[in-house]
Amino acid sequence: MAPRQTKSGDVRGDHKVVASLVPHNARVLDIGSADGELLDLLVRERQVDGRGIELSQEGVNRCVARGLSVIQGDADQDLSDYPDGAFDVVILSQTLQATREPKKVVSELLRIGNQVVISIPNFAHWRNRAQLLFRGRMPVTKYLPYEWYDTPNIHFCSLRDFVELCRELDANVEKAIALSGRGNKIPVNAPWWVWNIVAEQAVFLLKR
Repeated sequence: MAPRQTKSGDVRGDHKVVASLVPHNARVLDIGSADGELLDLLVRERQVDGRGIELSQEGVNRCVARGLSVIQGDADQDLSDYPDGAFDVVILSQTLQATREPKKVVSELLRIGNQVVISIPNFAHWRNRAQLLFRGRMPVTKYLPYEWYDTPNIHFCSLRDFVELCRELDANVEKAIALSGRGNKIPVNAPWWVWNIVAEQAVFLLKR
């Protein structure tokens, strides 16, 4: 799972992109809320009715300290408790790769949300490929910042892998935004094989 830290007063680029996909006043569930930075942004700038679940108690405490409605929960186990179509938008930000059953999790997101926003790091980025090719070691980057022996990420995937998963689940990719490591949009149209090399992360808007 990627770190969510940011300098005081800054807003992460990928969070800005996620927020831009969320309608004003929407009912939102943010899964993997961490310290609440994204959910807080959505409440302030999109006036959402926001809820969140976070695995760590420390993260829950930080969210509650921000005045956010976040409970402790596990994306792999607890999404089945929500009814179909419970939320206008369900968000999974930089968390999918840390779940035990990513396919099941995405399927549950599509069930409980009318729209699903997922952001993921791209394991097939050229820097990762270069580290494997020239160093012969597992990559360590800003969005994959852990050594192989202590990473919470257990299911690495490329952007093409994720698009293929969406096809298997009959999920429509309504929008896909390729981002640099700093979270800036890559302002050039290109086929997926290009994004799979040059994009360090991406944000997807899905509908069933």
